[in-house]
Amino acid sequence: LKNASRTNTIFMGFFQFLGQKVINFFREFGKIFTLLYRIISYFPQAFRNKRLVFEQMAIIGADSLPLVLLIGSFTGAIAALQATSLFDKFNMMEIARPFLGASISTVVFQELTPVLTALVIAGRIGASMTAQIGSMQVTEQIDALEIMAIDKNRYLGMPRVLAALLMMPILAIFSSIIALLGAFIMVALKFNINASLYFESIKNFFVIKELIVCLTKSALFGGITALIGVYVGFSTTGGAEGVGYSAVKSFTISAASILILDALLGTIL
Repeated sequence: LKNASRTNTIFMGFFQFLGQKVINFFREFGKIFTLLYRIISYFPQAFRNKRLVFEQMAIIGADSLPLVLLIGSFTGAIAALQATSLFDKFNMMEIARPFLGASISTVVFQELTPVLTALVIAGRIGASMTAQIGSMQVTEQIDALEIMAIDKNRYLGMPRVLAALLMMPILAIFSSIIALLGAFIMVALKFNINASLYFESIKNFFVIKELIVCLTKSALFGGITALIGVYVGFSTTGGAEGVGYSAVKSFTISAASILILDALLGTIL
């Protein structure tokens, strides 16, 4: 009887723990959607706050472009290396030559560029947003904004989310172009494939859906990254240590959300 009672206690404790985690997850999920609704409600006022929006667009777009281009070039080279290695492994390289550029461009547009660019932005911009807003939160600057009747969602949240939605697709396009060039350099050096064959393959088999998927994913990933960065920043407590913890938490949640959403969109788009 004692063993049975102890077993029941362990099971009850486990299910209570699991239930509390599930409740906390949905509570946080609801708070994020509430914040999203409040931020979207301020989108019509974006022109009145254009200076704040343009500042965030410069930070997310122009300031991040060199890093995005660097990552994009190596993304294309790695995609080309893996594709050619696979074809070469099964002695299909000669058959695959006319389709090599198209196969690489499909992977670059639909998967690699949106996901890797979003992860780079999540690490560089999302964590930075969280640290900046978190510092304002723990030093009571956000409380001062509310005392002056300035809504933090309009002043801090809306410009960042809107700028991420607008700039991420542009960054993805630049990254995709550089990735295709990087892939061409790799296949040209390794298999002596000329430019006309490579780019003719891309032109012949390219479909507009690939570009639409790239832009859609990039915009969603950028919006999620900024939204999570703002939310975690508003929730920061505990001084300087709390700011550091929030920055790590923001990147972790953003990266996981990007990969989960990418898997879900892959079954839809």
